[in-house]
Amino acid sequence: MSLNFISKAYAMGSAPQGGAQGDPITSLIASLLPLILIILVFYFLLIRPQQKRAKAHREMLESLKRGDKVITIGGIYGVIEAVNPTTVILKIAENVKIKVSKQSIAALRPPSEED
Repeated sequence: MSLNFISKAYAMGSAPQGGAQGDPITSLIASLLPLILIILVFYFLLIRPQQKRAKAHREMLESLKRGDKVITIGGIYGVIEAVNPTTVILKIAENVKIKVSKQSIAALRPPSEED
């Protein structure tokens, strides 16, 4: 009697997945689609904006000139006294000048900011 019950339960299960599983190219695309979507999301939300910011910072560094008011990465406010290919001389107070790397300039100060 119990054998009859077990065979009925087995018969009610899902049909076994035979040898034919469909087109291999379709299954490959279906399995890679989530990975491709994740890469696209990362590119448009993280990588591309970071590249734009880096390009804008590079252009700002190239356009530095004497008299520009800047802020360094360390938070030092100064006025550019001289620009060299890789360094900048900043005047940070009366008779106080420092030499910093161009890469350490974080931003130009807005004209509305007071000294």
